[in-house]
Amino acid sequence: MRPELLIGVIDSGHSEGQAASVVSGQRFRLADDGLDRLPLSVDLLGHGSAVCEAILSHAAEARLCVAQVFDERGVTSPLQIAAALHWLGEQGVRVINLSLGVRQGRPILREAVAELIEAGVLVCASSPARGEPVFPANYPGVIRVTGDARCGEGEWSWLDSPQADFGAAVKVGGRSGASLGCAAFCGHLAELLAEQPALSNLQFIEVMRERAAFRGIERKVGM
Repeated sequence: MRPELLIGVIDSGHSEGQAASVVSGQRFRLADDGLDRLPLSVDLLGHGSAVCEAILSHAAEARLCVAQVFDERGVTSPLQIAAALHWLGEQGVRVINLSLGVRQGRPILREAVAELIEAGVLVCASSPARGEPVFPANYPGVIRVTGDARCGEGEWSWLDSPQADFGAAVKVGGRSGASLGCAAFCGHLAELLAEQPALSNLQFIEVMRERAAFRGIERKVGM
């Protein structure tokens, strides 16, 4: 029997229809004296639900640990993201999807990411196709993913560019962008993890490169 594949999602929550795939959840809300840890609330933004849909559409058997960090305005902070990362590490997740980014890095966030990568967790974070870098995507060891309009439902690209390592389909549930490309790629990665759980992290990344439908920003790979 295969061990349960746990995927961490840091976002705005999940939909009611995805509850059966969620094994644990925690809300991280800023407070006057730091941070409150609360039960998950309704996903008011719908973004987290779209992210979960993108992951589960490729890895239906995966189980999600959902960390809710966005408020009703779609705003979060390095403190909340770092706390969510620590919590997901405690849950024993194999992969973490961060379809988000903040403009300024903070030591508390960098340290949380580094600790997970050192522990062998695959950390995927969205990165814009253009413009200034964001965090945690710009930290060492993070798999940087953006949207790639060339990619179909079952495809991803190996970009190896200053902006991103990989790209994937950008449209999920009527939404689009780098954040959904990251979620789609995470779903593809989770599918591979379920198929070949004995591979090392380096081997996983190499297989994802080899199976990419596109390499670079222009040329399609011959099949």
